[in-house]
Amino acid sequence: MDIMYRSTRSDSTPITASQAILRGFPEDGGLYVPTAIPALDTGLEELAAMDYKGVAYAVMRLLLTDYTEEELKACIDSAYDSKFDTSEIVPLKKSGDAWYLELFHGPTIAFKDMALSILPYLMTTAAAKNGSGKEIVILTATSGDTGKAALAGFAGVKGTKIMVFYPKHGVSSIQERQMVTTVGANTRVIGINGNFDDAQTSVKNLFTDQALVEEMAAHGMQFSSANSINIGRLTPQIVYYVFAYTRLMADGTIGAGDPVNFVVPTGNFGNILAAYYAKRMGLPIGKLICASNSNKVLFDFFETGEYDRNREFMLTSSPSMDILISSNLERLIYHISGDSAERCAAFMKALKETGKYTITEEMRAQLGDFVSGYADEAQTAAEIRAVFENDGYVIDPHTAVASSVYRRYRKETGDVTPSVIDSTASPFKFEGSVMKALGKDTSLPDLELADKLSETAGVPVPKAVSDLRDAPVLHDIVCDREDMRQEVRRFLGL
Repeated sequence: MDIMYRSTRSDSTPITASQAILRGFPEDGGLYVPTAIPALDTGLEELAAMDYKGVAYAVMRLLLTDYTEEELKACIDSAYDSKFDTSEIVPLKKSGDAWYLELFHGPTIAFKDMALSILPYLMTTAAAKNGSGKEIVILTATSGDTGKAALAGFAGVKGTKIMVFYPKHGVSSIQERQMVTTVGANTRVIGINGNFDDAQTSVKNLFTDQALVEEMAAHGMQFSSANSINIGRLTPQIVYYVFAYTRLMADGTIGAGDPVNFVVPTGNFGNILAAYYAKRMGLPIGKLICASNSNKVLFDFFETGEYDRNREFMLTSSPSMDILISSNLERLIYHISGDSAERCAAFMKALKETGKYTITEEMRAQLGDFVSGYADEAQTAAEIRAVFENDGYVIDPHTAVASSVYRRYRKETGDVTPSVIDSTASPFKFEGSVMKALGKDTSLPDLELADKLSETAGVPVPKAVSDLRDAPVLHDIVCDREDMRQEVRRFLGL
């Protein structure tokens, strides 16, 4: 079955997967969604015998149907190689009553590597398939991790440029250092005076700026996106849920068909949406536990049915979740509204004009797969400390948010279903917050602090951090959100 992609906001003609990946998102401002969600057609026992690359092909071929077997396998082989520091790609580690899915063994030590290692190959293959002679300009807003992972993926890739905007005072020291030391003539990193939502909204506006788009086209360029709004980002994320489930089968923890819960620290909603798609494809998932930090807009949505971004924006120790406009939630809204572009567009119009919308009771009834919870700053720090004291395992603040939510969920519900917690970043990416939570001295410079964390955790400093020791700052531009368009034109030489 050929899977096509259409917008969440209009009934425009569906396009192929490669076209959707190349464009990033539709001109109407919506997001691309599959016209149908295919069922897994490889048996769970067969999947359990495969390595990560094998599972990736078995899953992704169902959604990227206009890629040939040769094309897709070449993309997968190029992505999941020695740039990951473990041959497993995503190990599962048992700690306490849960398994932690370590999604941070890629080149930038965050889960974004899982998709952004393959996106450049999917995109350049798409350009060749569709006869696009244009230079691809990747425009991305980041809350900390997507930026560096995208830069690592696209730096030096022929026929592309990449420009990343991040909140100047809204990322960790290591996150910022990773981005501003990026090498590559086709890269540009800019801090903005504002938060992630400011950056994300402005980037979306640039995508739909027709005058800019036409000016770029006249110079042989076109925009695309590396954010999780791109289905080329979302599809590879489905893979690791299938992989995690089949690893629990392979080690005898569960039998084929037994339910497994997944606990996901959630900001932009892309990661947990991938788990939702995995369940729709037939993976035996029990509950999808959506874990928020103090910016609990998603928790409130699942509790009340109202999405309301009109609230104080909080900077937390888990900055990749400091988001009030969860873009990928739009895809879920589309699906639970009966795949109605008209209804979805009305909700998004209300969000833009009033900052909120309320779904119907009929739509709320379709959210039974989801459970929501949140952890504030004190609970997050306490969870880092508790997990370490229990068995010496060190987790980052985002993972700690999910772990804290899961611990309370299990206690309050008595649900003992085997549960996997997404561990979305290495603790070394947030060593200040982690060491503070462990009661350690945090007055040292960030890289010296990494050495102390290494001593505490009993694991080596990741190469992604140690390589920063002598790396010069190459990107030092800071601008207001109103000046982002001007900075794009300057970077592109327009």
